Amino acid sequence: MLRLFKKKQCNNAVHPTKVPQHIAFICDGNRRWAEARGLPPLMGHRAGIANFETLVDWFIARGVTTITFFIFSTENWTRSDEEVNFLMDLFYSELNKNLKHAIEKNLRYRVIGSRERLPQKLAKLCDKLEQESAENTAGTVVFALNYGGQDEIVSAVNSAIDAGKHVTCETFETFLDTGDLLPVDLMVRTSNEFRISNFLLWKLAYAELMFVPEHWPELVKSEKLWQFVLDEYAKRNRRFGGGKKANYAGTKK
Repeated sequence: MLRLFKKKQCNNAVHPTKVPQHIAFICDGNRRWAEARGLPPLMGHRAGIANFETLVDWFIARGVTTITFFIFSTENWTRSDEEVNFLMDLFYSELNKNLKHAIEKNLRYRVIGSRERLPQKLAKLCDKLEQESAENTAGTVVFALNYGGQDEIVSAVNSAIDAGKHVTCETFETFLDTGDLLPVDLMVRTSNEFRISNFLLWKLAYAELMFVPEHWPELVKSEKLWQFVLDEYAKRNRRFGGGKKANYAGTKK
């Protein structure tokens, strides 16, 4: 049941200037979605990738240029071997599909995060996906796989030190794994979790945050929820530290 749609929906038009250029999703609640339906928990992960490419195409068609998905964190290795192995196999099969999607839709794919602990065949496929889609221009799709925001920043600091560089905010970004990506305009987390969980800490600096009750397998297949995300973002007033000048004198103007 889509609890977010009890109120009357806005019409489908979103003003072009109000469309987020970079949306980042924390894809949470796969196992809870499965358990609520009496299914084995791992089946929730499979449901979480169903309709994924349709979601990507829908947002790109509406002016979003970059979409990032948090699919496996550096902390997720603490899960059972059965679940981790299942996920690694699932990622491998999905990335093979994404390579075809990248070519057909002229999309650039990026995989951020350390590849050191990934199975060798998966790490090589990540390299291949990035290399073969690097020149595509219709939009950018990013998977955060074995990713941690703190790890990314520490690695960038060490790279800057090794390079003997005094950095500014702008030059520091060149050392980040996400340095080539746009800042995040909107972060969406599913499953009623109200945390950012070490996700894109640098790029989220001025992001709008949205937390929804639906589990990820519900959001990934619901165009109504996708439209809700854009409509809600369009209502936000992003000031980046600015805003209307205060009348400190207290006089009427």
